Amino acid sequence: MHKTISTLINKHLSTYAVAIILFASAIFISACNPPIKQYDYSIFAFGTLIDISLYDTDQRQADEAFGLLQQLFDKNHNDWSPWTNGDLALLNQKLSVQATASVPEHLIPIIKTSIDLSQRSKNYYNPAIGHLINLWQFHKYQDADIRPPDDDKIQELISKKPQMSDLTFDSKDQLINTNPAVSLNFGAFAKGYAIKLAMEHLHKLDIHNAVINAGGDLSVIGQHGERAWNIGIRHPRKNSLLASIEVNNNESVFTSGDYERFYTYQSKRYHHILDPETGYPTDDTQSVTVIHSDAGYADAAATALFVAGSQEWQTIANNMNLQYVMLIAANGDIHLTSAMEKRLKFLNKPPTSRIIVYQEL
Repeated sequence: MHKTISTLINKHLSTYAVAIILFASAIFISACNPPIKQYDYSIFAFGTLIDISLYDTDQRQADEAFGLLQQLFDKNHNDWSPWTNGDLALLNQKLSVQATASVPEHLIPIIKTSIDLSQRSKNYYNPAIGHLINLWQFHKYQDADIRPPDDDKIQELISKKPQMSDLTFDSKDQLINTNPAVSLNFGAFAKGYAIKLAMEHLHKLDIHNAVINAGGDLSVIGQHGERAWNIGIRHPRKNSLLASIEVNNNESVFTSGDYERFYTYQSKRYHHILDPETGYPTDDTQSVTVIHSDAGYADAAATALFVAGSQEWQTIANNMNLQYVMLIAANGDIHLTSAMEKRLKFLNKPPTSRIIVYQEL
């Protein structure tokens, strides 16, 4: 059942080479202190390599934890994927033909939280656009013949305006849908939420020092030996680090970037983060990094701010009560909250970039 990292790398190297080498948007910076006892394990789920490191534990406890997390991530990946025969895919089938549907218990908090996050983000986080995501087929972004969908098909989908406010729960937690165009895709939330649940399981196993890194999006508990973890944030246009930051106990760092999945067609670059209003990838942002105590919240917030762009991100960050945000605009300008500026140490800032700090949101 355990998967070795070599097997995973061989299987997914072409797609995830950058993520493996740089952990996508954040990598660990080697510590100068002598190494402490740690156990490492890797899982492939949610389209990325998930690296788990446990500190200050023993072999028996580590093996128990890794076995449990393997089962947890495998099950969540299947249950929450819109492209399998799992619970979310079956729910989407129901929502397309009926106004009321029963919901598996594990999906209820995901949907309820997503309804709230969608409202707070002014619908920039909108997991109801599953049909639009399917239309673009970014999961095939490496195919030689990949191309954008026809505009008339995009316009047909966005004219139906699927959004999370079309969904409500009744007193018996039955899901009521007023828009058959709704199709749920939690790609901007599920990975973070799964990591949150995984950390809760580690606490129950009496493990208090750990890091889970899912393709550069990570959560930590405890410390790295005698100090906090020092991680690097990837430069969105280079295979190098832009900045470093210390991550404290029970914090998560999530980044949405236009470099994760993209392709070029007729000299135009298309990335996978879609604006629900236009139906097209946004063109105002390179990456957004968010620090938050809740991994699922950080995951969704990074996507919402990316779509909001350099002009509206402050409003959305304020609505979502975010303290730590860095947005890199399409022109290279680096936008920071004052709280984030205090924690970042730039390592490789382009000389043409401006740093814009916002004292108040």
